[in-house]
Amino acid sequence: MKRNGDEIVIEKLCKAYGETTVIKDLSLTLKPGGTYCLMAPSGAGKTTLFRILLGLEAPDSGTIHGLSDHQVSAVFQEDRLLEGYTALQNLRLVTGRRYTNRELTDILLKLLPEDALEKPICEFSGGMKRRTAILRALLAPFTFLMMDEPFTGLDYETRLKAIGLIKEYTKGKPLLVSTHAREDVSLLHADTIYL
Repeated sequence: MKRNGDEIVIEKLCKAYGETTVIKDLSLTLKPGGTYCLMAPSGAGKTTLFRILLGLEAPDSGTIHGLSDHQVSAVFQEDRLLEGYTALQNLRLVTGRRYTNRELTDILLKLLPEDALEKPICEFSGGMKRRTAILRALLAPFTFLMMDEPFTGLDYETRLKAIGLIKEYTKGKPLLVSTHAREDVSLLHADTIYL
């Protein structure tokens, strides 16, 4: 299949665990600047697809073209933060010296209350951890962003703020989001992919 520049093209991807087929003949194209929402019930293969795209699992068959041209960042279903570190320290691990502490603090304050910035992550609520995980993924160097149910535990207003930042940081880059909420699809102005 011919592809354009930075497209990621998935062709006839299949994955099974024993007798259980999780992904069957999945074909899709992710274009630069495109936003895609993966909709499916739990257990239908959303996380498996993410793990394959991240190189954590191998498909049984099918091909993926163009992914090796990309630097990938991700929000996992689990927050995967360093619990004993502050939010700023967690961000610093992926940003290196690209941002000053003041710049990172300003970015954190877009989603977190000021009194949270001195606390270790282990003292955060689930929603605050989620917001930190989103910011970490957005600040890591990437040309392709994947987010596995990123808005879990976020109220509507916080979700809107997070989506605004996601749109800002993913401009011109492909974004793949798995979600159960149809509302997220419209808020993200996304194309829907059904598994």
